[in-house]
Amino acid sequence: MSKIDPTARIADGAVIGDGAVIGPYCVIGPHVVIGEGCRLDAHVHVAGHTTLGARCEISPFVSLGTAPQSLAYRGEPTRLEIGEECKLREGVTMNVGTVGGGGITRV
Repeated sequence: MSKIDPTARIADGAVIGDGAVIGPYCVIGPHVVIGEGCRLDAHVHVAGHTTLGARCEISPFVSLGTAPQSLAYRGEPTRLEIGEECKLREGVTMNVGTVGGGGITRV
């Protein structure tokens, strides 16, 4: 069973895997998949079409799945895919891909 802090905001449509822990003030968008056993510390923002593999550890103030910095990006439904057992430390930002780059950012 997942543990979600009461201050976290989980959009309808988001998928939270068994055993995941979602910390205080996290914001999870509607097209997000959080894998089994993931831990998101306080103030993590996950948006866009983003998938986190099982057992990822996400530190405070990480931003995932927002628009890329490319000026060619026009809002296409591109993705961010993060594999299993990744550890992302404080302040990391990872964006969805661009059409010119294949549409997917994979880590």
